[in-house]
Amino acid sequence: MAGVSKNARTISGTHKFVCPCGGEVKMRSVFASGRMKHFAYCEKCKREERRPRDFN
Repeated sequence: MAGVSKNARTISGTHKFVCPCGGEVKMRSVFASGRMKHFAYCEKCKREERRPRDFN
């Protein structure tokens, strides 16, 4: 029998990032200077970084 196709996977792999302070890291997009800029920010301590992995 054939295996399960790549489009029929049952587990969706989303990674949640956590700030060292214990808050959850979320993404935010801002339109500035004619461009979209994406930022990662912590809900608890309001720290802002360019990428979610920069919180480590």
